[in-house]
Amino acid sequence: MGLTSNKVLVLAMVFAVALFAGTVWLWPRLARHSWRAVGGRIGMLLVTQLALFASVGLAANQAFGFYASWADLFGQENGQGVVVDHIADGARGPIQVVSTSRVTGVSSGAPQVAGQIQKVDILGRTTRIGAPAFVYLPPEYFQARNRDRKFPVSVVLTGYPGTAQALVDKLRYPSTAQQLAKSGRMQPMILVMMRPAVAPPRDTECVDVPGGPKTETFFAKDLRDSVMARYRVDKTPASWGIIGDSTGGYCALKIAMHHPKSYAAAVGLSPYYNAPIDPTTGDLFHGDANLRNRANLFWVLRHQAAPETSLLVTSSKIGEHNYKDTLKFIKSVQNTNVTRISSIILPSGGHNFNTWRREIPEALQWLGTRLVSH
Repeated sequence: MGLTSNKVLVLAMVFAVALFAGTVWLWPRLARHSWRAVGGRIGMLLVTQLALFASVGLAANQAFGFYASWADLFGQENGQGVVVDHIADGARGPIQVVSTSRVTGVSSGAPQVAGQIQKVDILGRTTRIGAPAFVYLPPEYFQARNRDRKFPVSVVLTGYPGTAQALVDKLRYPSTAQQLAKSGRMQPMILVMMRPAVAPPRDTECVDVPGGPKTETFFAKDLRDSVMARYRVDKTPASWGIIGDSTGGYCALKIAMHHPKSYAAAVGLSPYYNAPIDPTTGDLFHGDANLRNRANLFWVLRHQAAPETSLLVTSSKIGEHNYKDTLKFIKSVQNTNVTRISSIILPSGGHNFNTWRREIPEALQWLGTRLVSH
């Protein structure tokens, strides 16, 4: 049974309840002062608490999508992404569609009405990185009157470790985008939803690691090329946006700032502004001072030409650790007089899915006004 299986969660909860009931039932028998009785009480309490913590941890993982599998949890996913050429629809291409499904909450299964979510494998030609993703195609994509229309694209990134499935089920990007387009508040848009960690379990912070994964190049070039080869999208940056939360938010801002000829707009939901170095990242820069400096968005704004792109950042006055840094970032961008900056600042909110769900509708509308279709 998988880590995210409901059966695992139910079994853990039943086990915890049974241990609690057993502790209460057996406590009178263990009330003596012998070392065996004391050891029994300690053991019962310890095991019961561990079972409770396990249940809470599994429930939290179900809600927030931190880890996708047992191997992911225990750091056993260590294979690097590689290119595997597939035959899709009779032609060789950089994207293979694994399965399709409809948007949650839409009763009709016809893609012209319900749109479609495709589970895909994306293959990076130059970086030799392969990554799974979900692609949301709006209903308009399948309608005959739009057969020659090229749609805008937004790349949607999770935090770290995160799961792409959580972008669909927990943060509800496809259903939100569809509702906004249906009500006329946003133009129809293709969403490419995935993890920024394309070389799990390593967190590359969307850096081109010397001698390692070229993650930044994958998102700035390979991903765009792959999507353009498969779907009706335009290559101009005016048709491309990128959005993410936490680590994904940092990646979105950095990629748009480094590559304004790839992305016209970026949204960072609860982002940070400099790549951390910790056990999950390893040595990202290998002594390359320029690479390290470019990973610091404040340094980029101070020392490099301001990029011609639009940015949106979010935070909360109470509950978010990035609040002061976000205000500092907004001021730094304003001083460039070239890069455009907008913000969503909530009175209170945490670094969690509930907060991001409050920000995503406005963020998608903001993206929609800055991207064009052809």
